Amino acid sequence: MTGSIAERLAAVWRRIRAAERTAGREDGSVRLIAVSKSQPVEALIAAYRQGQREFGENYLQEALAKQDRLAHFDIGWHFIGPIQSNKTKAIANRFAWVHSVDRLKIAERLSEQRPLDFPPLNICLQVNISGESSKGGVAVDDLAALAEAVSKLPRLRLRGLMAIPAPTEDVEQQRTNFRALRRAQEQLSNLELDTLSMGMSEDLEAAILEGATRVRVGTAIFGPRPG
Repeated sequence: MTGSIAERLAAVWRRIRAAERTAGREDGSVRLIAVSKSQPVEALIAAYRQGQREFGENYLQEALAKQDRLAHFDIGWHFIGPIQSNKTKAIANRFAWVHSVDRLKIAERLSEQRPLDFPPLNICLQVNISGESSKGGVAVDDLAALAEAVSKLPRLRLRGLMAIPAPTEDVEQQRTNFRALRRAQEQLSNLELDTLSMGMSEDLEAAILEGATRVRVGTAIFGPRPG
């Protein structure tokens, strides 16, 4: 990939704004999470200097090291990777958002371990929208029960749903997958959810056309992850 992080970030924002307009949505209706896993701290600083404030990390120990080095930066940290039970305390203490909750046990631990003087932890439930056995996420058929249970936990705020559909270059299939997540959220109308976390570097336009409110973009901003 060519261009600096500043140039690539600007290009991603142009794509987002264009997709918002195509969808008939207001500018600013979609927020960008810069997925910075495996990227050096210097890359995050470069994006921060261009106004990027929300960053997503998949690997806890790597994220904690970055957070320590960037403690004086005004960053909203999103955890977007698989969650093991022994990692919930650190996640509950160090992140503003978690996008990858797919089990009640994990949600309960996050709730119990969220400090009382912190605001509620924002939660998205990860849905296995493509039905892939290799992918994490709650099955669509089990979503309503999980969402209802998580919404009652005291130190969490259930915000919406997240998905990582099977990759495809077929735009219509992309839209079909994202539409399925939107419809799954519409079935939870009693919970007043406001977030659809879907769309990445290759398919953010399709996600925005189907209602994404947050897109998670890594490669298009930072380039390929370091080997």
